Amino acid sequence: MQNKQFTITKKIAKHGKQNIIVIPSFLQDELKHGDIVKLTIDVLKEVKKYD
Repeated sequence: MQNKQFTITKKIAKHGKQNIIVIPSFLQDELKHGDIVKLTIDVLKEVKKYD
């Protein structure tokens, strides 16, 4: 089996009190329930926190 690799750049979203990363819908045919994936997060730009 050949490993598949995808690179996406995403902005962190907010869902209630949780921060989330939404996986693009074009990957739904590539990623199946039960798949084990490796997710590496590199912060490219930090946003200043406003209180």
